[in-house]
Amino acid sequence: MTTTHAGAAPTRSPAGKLRQLGIDTQYVLLGFPIALVTLVLGLTGFAVGVSTAVIWIGLPLLAGTLMMSRGFAMAERARISPVLGRRIPQPIYRNSRGKGAFRRLVGPFTDGQYWLDLLHGVFRLVPNVLGFCFVLTWWAGTLSGLTWWLWGWTIPQGPNDQDLPGLLGLGSTYLNRSLFYLAMGVFFAGTLFWVVRWSALLEAKFAQGLLIGAYELRRQVTDAEEARDLARQQKAAAVSAEAVALRKLERDIHDGPQQRLVRLAMDLGRAEQKFADDPEHARALVAEALTQTRETLDELRALSRGIAPPILVDRGLQAALTALAGRCTVPVDLDAPPLERLDPGVESTAYFVVAEALTNVAKHSHANEVQVSVQRIATGLIVTVSDDGVGGASLAKGHGLAGLDDRVRAAGGVLAVDSREGEGTRLTAALPL
Repeated sequence: MTTTHAGAAPTRSPAGKLRQLGIDTQYVLLGFPIALVTLVLGLTGFAVGVSTAVIWIGLPLLAGTLMMSRGFAMAERARISPVLGRRIPQPIYRNSRGKGAFRRLVGPFTDGQYWLDLLHGVFRLVPNVLGFCFVLTWWAGTLSGLTWWLWGWTIPQGPNDQDLPGLLGLGSTYLNRSLFYLAMGVFFAGTLFWVVRWSALLEAKFAQGLLIGAYELRRQVTDAEEARDLARQQKAAAVSAEAVALRKLERDIHDGPQQRLVRLAMDLGRAEQKFADDPEHARALVAEALTQTRETLDELRALSRGIAPPILVDRGLQAALTALAGRCTVPVDLDAPPLERLDPGVESTAYFVVAEALTNVAKHSHANEVQVSVQRIATGLIVTVSDDGVGGASLAKGHGLAGLDDRVRAAGGVLAVDSREGEGTRLTAALPL
């Protein structure tokens, strides 16, 4: 496995280091003649183009120089990818196609990336010469030092060397020279990878800064703006979902339990008045009040399903969905394997998705069966509710699922509905973890 850190050598196996050494060496050595070509062509084209721009001849020449710089820059981005160990994106240049000839001609002048490409082509020789000298010196020192014993004997010896007997009949000066070259070769070989690596990174980082630095900065700004817009949308969706839930709860309480409690109070008051004169009638009123109490409790339990139940908090999502499926008037096939405890917001949203979906199935779908599935994937939670009813559900405003869509988006998720007329409904919520 390879891990690369900016500005440092990657952690590699010996074979990986040898491969990277070859990549870095060819990058630096081949970059030297390319840098000479881009320097000459860039400076010549720019100087001639600017000096003749007053008579309009220089504009096409200057535009051609910028286009040439773009071509060299695209090739350089491909060359630095294996050096940096990551894919280098090609920036998006301003498109002048389909416009007039003059606008196509001056189009490169208005795109800052063209000028950065030209700047790199002119000044890339500065870091390349430095790296080229180091790489050439270290390779020469390594090869000459480690192979001295193969070719050093071919160098003629001086008269003093032949007068001094030494090992194997050779002069002692030759032996000392051999040891010196061997030590030099070991030193250069031991530091070769690091010197070549840093030389290649010096040139590659210079190219990265000019050729993709501005593009990556713009992309980071764009990503930050998109994240900000998404956060605003989630906040608006959360506010909308909360407002809809509060209005619905208020309306349901006003239309249901509140009216029953008013009638209950009136019945109990009438019963109190009748106890002395008409006990039988009073007992009937009390019995009716008890019936009203039970119905009010049933309605309050139904309304409390819109609030996270204690079983969800205490025992988790699987137990809460099991209880929810057991109360549904339509048979439910529940597929919810045991899950570790998730973020409370995710569990609550998943519960409300299933609760609202089962409520809609019971009220509107005329379905014979409903299937509920909860799956944990690497990036989140997938909740699916499907039935064999009449279909026709929609996420559009004014429909029953619009508030549920707001709740899911507020949690950072996505809600999708497939509900063709007569073919049932399939509701899928993807919630991030």
